[in-house]
Amino acid sequence: QVQLVESGGGLVQPGGSLRLSCAASGFTFRWYAMSWYRQAPGKERELVAAVSSTVSSTNYADSVKGRFTISRDDAKNTVYLQMNSLKPEDTAVYCCHATWYENNYWGQGTQVTVSS
Repeated sequence: QVQLVESGGGLVQPGGSLRLSCAASGFTFRWYAMSWYRQAPGKERELVAAVSSTVSSTNYADSVKGRFTISRDDAKNTVYLQMNSLKPEDTAVYCCHATWYENNYWGQGTQVTVSS
């Protein structure tokens, strides 16, 4: 059974940091490109960051470049999103996504709220 379980969300003040984790099971994690998406109320889901399989190349949305870092640990079947210098506009539900050819899996998401 495929599972993607996110954790690490919560309430943080502007300028603060959070580290999200997504633990995967039920598929060959190292084959899959992994991504983090977010969706804020009333807005469309957007790609935040992605990391490829094998060479772990990364790409980021312009809005988070220089503040967020995506990484993966294939030994632990886990992908991370380190979020620094958080802003109120980063408030959203963050979901991880796995893709390999036609195979696509989504996690349930974790809420991140940036507010004073």
